[in-house]
Amino acid sequence: MTVATKTPEGQNHGYAALSSAVIGARVKALREAAGLSLRDLSERSGVSAPMLSQVERGETSPTLTVAARIASGLELRLSQLLRLDESGAVTVVRAGQRQHGGNKRRGHGFDVLTSAQPGQRAELSRHTLAPGGATGAADDPPMHEPGSRETALVERGSVVLVCDGQRHELTEGDCVTFDADLPHHFENPTAADAAFLAVVSAGLRRS
Repeated sequence: MTVATKTPEGQNHGYAALSSAVIGARVKALREAAGLSLRDLSERSGVSAPMLSQVERGETSPTLTVAARIASGLELRLSQLLRLDESGAVTVVRAGQRQHGGNKRRGHGFDVLTSAQPGQRAELSRHTLAPGGATGAADDPPMHEPGSRETALVERGSVVLVCDGQRHELTEGDCVTFDADLPHHFENPTAADAAFLAVVSAGLRRS
């Protein structure tokens, strides 16, 4: 795998300001969120597993070349890995910047309310279901990474969560948490519109 090692002007300065502990924690969080072992990332990046382990523990600070290889193995830009393209610890998503999606034929629409920047540990979305509407389908299951957990709060109306073949009826104000890597979808069996908020968190599945 060929990795470019040139960095934008000013990136060296930003990189130098990061401690080895911060870089290590960032690499570990992204690797685990991607479901990769140290060996997996080593094969994808060309960086040895022992070196990756030292980086993750904050025992050594990788050179820019090594950091670029790690970023490539995680399918990120170096600036994304090191968060040099972020303005700070606070990320604001304006109402007009939301991602939209859904399936009108199935009566489902949603907005992703959180940032799409890589490395996020949770995603917040708002879903609307028309009467008789449903999220997903047998041929279109929700794609959540292994270990994900989801919490949903019914904002308006009533819905049914079908998770791993079991049905759970929910009404306005009810909140449910479940293993999101299991087959699941929401249905609106009523004659009124329904809406719910959902938070999907990575790597929090019960053992």
